[in-house]
Amino acid sequence: MREILMRPQIYKFPNFKDFTADFPITDRDLILTNEYIYEPFIKGYEGDAKVIFQEKFGTSEPSEEMANAIWDAADPSTYDRIIAVGGGAIMDLGKVLSLKRNGTIHEIYFKKVDAEVEKDLIAIPTTAGTGSEVTNIAVLIVKDDKGQTTKLGLVSDLIIPNTVCLIPEFLKTLPYKPFASAAIDALIHAVESYLSPDRATMTSELFGVKAIELILEGFRRIDTEGEDARFGYLDEFQTASMYAGIAFLQAGCATVHAMSFPLGGVFHVPHGESNYALFGKVLEKYNKIDPDGKIADFKKLIALILGGTEDEALDRLAAIEEKILHLKPISEYGFTKENVKPFAESVLLNQQRLVTNSYVPLTKDLIEEIYTELVVE
Repeated sequence: MREILMRPQIYKFPNFKDFTADFPITDRDLILTNEYIYEPFIKGYEGDAKVIFQEKFGTSEPSEEMANAIWDAADPSTYDRIIAVGGGAIMDLGKVLSLKRNGTIHEIYFKKVDAEVEKDLIAIPTTAGTGSEVTNIAVLIVKDDKGQTTKLGLVSDLIIPNTVCLIPEFLKTLPYKPFASAAIDALIHAVESYLSPDRATMTSELFGVKAIELILEGFRRIDTEGEDARFGYLDEFQTASMYAGIAFLQAGCATVHAMSFPLGGVFHVPHGESNYALFGKVLEKYNKIDPDGKIADFKKLIALILGGTEDEALDRLAAIEEKILHLKPISEYGFTKENVKPFAESVLLNQQRLVTNSYVPLTKDLIEEIYTELVVE
């Protein structure tokens, strides 16, 4: 089994000013960020760099259209390095901006031309969720060959950022709900990589288990002390998110992400929420179909962290997640029974890199069963 050890050089800084002392900014830099992050943290330290705000090109999750517009606005002859400061959307768009423009974005994503990288990328995450700062994936909302809208990941080890800088104070900009959604997303990354049947490695398990421990300890603190308890634990949450990213770089994500991508693509559900909507039901099916495999070890791990018995582990996990963020049924996002079959087809057509990592064989019947039961409930 090949171990993909961490490619980026990883740094931690107390603030953006200290970052610029180690990484001086020049007029050959392009900063990609959001204005609400720029104003309190970056302004005054950007030097002569060019600055692009993602929201000037749309406020939804990153799409092919948004990426094209940003690509057009950023003349590649004017910058050598990208400093991406933001959440998962900024990380993914930064990876796209690092690409050599040897074809359209659509051609690159649908593998009609090869993805090549020609710009350095420094990734500075401002959430504790996606782990995209250390991964080889950039996700956009696209239309597939059948004209259906879905999310699609460009996967290449070449797009892993050269440098990652963790600055926990950036997490202070996040309101509670997106913070909680991102943290649950990071937990799902760690769990899916832990349960990966074929690609799990020593590295993925090591980092995945530590991510699960850190995140659930953070959830316990929020549960007992209130939402503001997160502010004393931001470093740990951000570190855990990166650990989870390292884990799924090794072992991959699986069923939860495969089934959530059409939900996010069609109904524009935020990524963490769309994963959370599927997570509990997928674990339930895993446990029913193959209770004696790796999920048995997972339940032991959860019981050690949260207490109780192994038989209670999945219920206890769901209970603490509910205390952190209310789980909305997928019908509240607009999903109906009429979506079940086309969504299942989209999953099998567009998400094979995730389908193949499923803890149990992910058949069309199983996908439809999961969607259907979530609608009924």
